[in-house]
Amino acid sequence: MMRYALAVALTVLTMGSTPALAAPPPPGHIRVDQVGFAPAESKHAFLMTRAGSAGARFTVVRADGREVLKGTAGGDLGSWNGTYKHVYGLDLTALKEPGRYRIKSGTMTSPTFQIAPASPTSKILTFFEGQRDGGRRHRNDKAASVYDWPVFTGPDTDEIKGKLTKIGGPVNVEGGWFDAGDYLKFTHILAYVDTLLWASARDGGPDQRLNREATHGLKYLDKMWDGASKTLYIQVGIGAGNEEATYVGDHDVWRLPESDDSSRHRFLSHRPVFRAAAPGKPISPNLAGRTAAAFALAAQVEPSPERAAALLGKAAAVYAMAKTEKVGQLVTSLPHAFYPESAWRDDMELGAAELALAALRLGDDRATGWLEKAAHWAGQYLEHEAGGDTFNLYDVSALAHADLVKGIRQADAAGSVQAIEVTGPDGQPALVGASGQETISDGLAVSEQQLVDDLRAQLEIGSARAGKDPFRAGAAYSEFDAVPHAFGMAATSRLYRSVSGDRAYDAFGTRQRGWVFGANAWGVSFVAGAGENAIRCPHYQISDITRKPATGAVVNGPNDASLFHDGLGDHLEGMVPCPKDGVDRYAPFTGRGSRFVDDVRSWQASEPADDFAAIGVYALTLMSR
Repeated sequence: MMRYALAVALTVLTMGSTPALAAPPPPGHIRVDQVGFAPAESKHAFLMTRAGSAGARFTVVRADGREVLKGTAGGDLGSWNGTYKHVYGLDLTALKEPGRYRIKSGTMTSPTFQIAPASPTSKILTFFEGQRDGGRRHRNDKAASVYDWPVFTGPDTDEIKGKLTKIGGPVNVEGGWFDAGDYLKFTHILAYVDTLLWASARDGGPDQRLNREATHGLKYLDKMWDGASKTLYIQVGIGAGNEEATYVGDHDVWRLPESDDSSRHRFLSHRPVFRAAAPGKPISPNLAGRTAAAFALAAQVEPSPERAAALLGKAAAVYAMAKTEKVGQLVTSLPHAFYPESAWRDDMELGAAELALAALRLGDDRATGWLEKAAHWAGQYLEHEAGGDTFNLYDVSALAHADLVKGIRQADAAGSVQAIEVTGPDGQPALVGASGQETISDGLAVSEQQLVDDLRAQLEIGSARAGKDPFRAGAAYSEFDAVPHAFGMAATSRLYRSVSGDRAYDAFGTRQRGWVFGANAWGVSFVAGAGENAIRCPHYQISDITRKPATGAVVNGPNDASLFHDGLGDHLEGMVPCPKDGVDRYAPFTGRGSRFVDDVRSWQASEPADDFAAIGVYALTLMSR
């Protein structure tokens, strides 16, 4: 129920000894995207074996047993671990006819996959629907008290020092989504999630369920931003109690959210609310940028011009509150160690790019000014923050770059160059009309080519890593957030294509999606309910207690093996063991410094989160166009 740097510092209980395997490991396994492929996509699977199998023959058979494709395994892609020392690629690209299939090689048979499959997007939206707060959950959030920021006992702990101090309220913070496997709510996360849901609605075509879910998030953001007092509320609930043990927090009790309103624990029944800054004071630029982006993207989709203009106004108001001078530690959550973001210029670029696109749609003459701001922050991002990350919760530059390019092109096509000042030959500002030779691009801090080049550079980070990995994974699977990073690279491959026309990374993006859905060393789909062998025991209270499947939950995936050395996690009161026999069936596939455990206690690998699900929705939306 906790993630990132803080999670490493938590005390965990030692896991009981794993029962010995009943039989020697099989000779090998076939790993494939268990959801499947579009007919025209490149298609690859993997043969992982104990002994060398270069040139091994394989066949693909339909559900009725009819053989439809024959082939031979490619060259050895490398060793996975001490047991499975060989991995070979299987090229299935020639398979184009819609249907359900399996791959066979010797005694090995793959899970089922499809050609022309139904997108798992609907399953992930089911997860969001289950994450909704409000109604019979946390009714007391309608009149919550505001508290000053707590003091924590250390930089890597969520334990609070002393008491919480009430400073205001009541405020209505009912609604939104729970953040992950817990019941906390963070504006930092929800704004990112809603941004991606609205981007999916804009870029993927009409989808009533998607629009309903994005609207649900937007209603909550509208409550978290008080335009009258210029206050942004950032969090509902606290993770843990205090060192004096006079109260407990969300992470201390395993329960259903419906029970909180009547809980005997003070800060479960009446959850504290925290704000980003005092009313009217500048707010952290990462929060301002991504919250503005969510409102502005909704304005791009909203059919009513009047309502779209109102949304644009809210986006502009939040964006104007950003503190961009002397920026210290960014505001994300309390404690910051839950989500230790350090980059913010990408958020400012994204916010301005989405403001510009919304303004262009509405004919608002502020569009060119926002394009200038987006280009400025894009240049600052390229100078100070680029080169270390790819599309995920902590780096939204891929979407920002692509939408800034689209905004520039739309402005040029619409003749918006009339509204921008450019420097004339004498060094003096000069307005250039729509019939002039200058374009808006000539007056901006970055060029379209620089933005496209950085999208390609981000893909090259993953491509270089994939070239050394037997399963061609572009994500660092021995670190947190492997699955959302894989989805992010899949999305970036399509964003890059949309602004460059270059399909060079299409196959790379498809392989990253395939890795998420089973073409990995563990042979598991990291999206619950999507694939024959999907995760079954997520670190998720609602499904664990109710025993109902967590359909669509997207989990972290494999993580650094050292995080599991002391066990999995606390078996809290009320937690139902899953799997029932306690056997770690993925233990034989621990390798290359990474481990995956499908167990309700495995916060390190099997906790779902909203930001994981949101990037999954966006990637799948772009790849299904």
